[in-house]
Amino acid sequence: MIKQKYSPRYKQVEGYKHVGLDEEGVPHLQGTATKVVEIVIEYMEYKWGIEQLHIQHPHLSRAQICSALAYYWDHKDGLDADIDRRRLFVEKTRKMAGPSPL
Repeated sequence: MIKQKYSPRYKQVEGYKHVGLDEEGVPHLQGTATKVVEIVIEYMEYKWGIEQLHIQHPHLSRAQICSALAYYWDHKDGLDADIDRRRLFVEKTRKMAGPSPL
């Protein structure tokens, strides 16, 4: 496993050994800078399973990935709203930026 230099500690979420909340209430995987929503987006958009997510994020254990997905399914409405907010931000930013000169 790759050891990360940045290993914050978050407030533990009861029932999810590997998930913690930062000071703003955003769920992260304990000991990493990885947000639960980042794993969920890759799971949904790329249709990646646990093994592929682990290949793409070798610093995460399979247990951490499973915990992130379990947290998502138990808090789906709130995380889906966050995902929608992120998509709208990207769309708005793309429109404001205009066509790429490349």
